[in-house]
Amino acid sequence: MPLEHHPLNREFPELKSQLRTMLAADGHFARLAEEYEELDKRIYEAESGRVAMDEILLLGLKMQRVSLKDEVAKILNDGAGR
Repeated sequence: MPLEHHPLNREFPELKSQLRTMLAADGHFARLAEEYEELDKRIYEAESGRVAMDEILLLGLKMQRVSLKDEVAKILNDGAGR
């Protein structure tokens, strides 16, 4: 299976416009999105073998990414209903 990054605009293609708006208008949301993207990069580097990482640490990073994605999704979905 090929490795892939999981950027937010690909994770939420139906909410791209909402994502752009929230990134520009909401500092808290922008920080969450930045943290998500940074985690995604770290995970990709570990999975690709560029950076050595313990499997437990990698799993922890993946769980953090999922948690952040859920938080981002909640904010996006709450904003989409406005």
